[in-house]
Amino acid sequence: MNILASLMNFGGPDLIVILLIVLVLFGAKKLPDLARGMGQAMKEFQKAKDEFSDELHSPRSLPPDKPPAS
Repeated sequence: MNILASLMNFGGPDLIVILLIVLVLFGAKKLPDLARGMGQAMKEFQKAKDEFSDELHSPRSLPPDKPPAS
């Protein structure tokens, strides 16, 4: 568990190095498309998370013809 926590603990210089590696791998022309795709994926994930949370916390409605089970 400590290994995972240490891997996710990025600082400023670490992020700059990672961004430079991404820039070299994908090129400057692909970065806007890559960022746009990441933004859309994050938006879809947030939407699915909110829908799941709403489904989880909303009271379940029963069909009108069936009484609640005891």
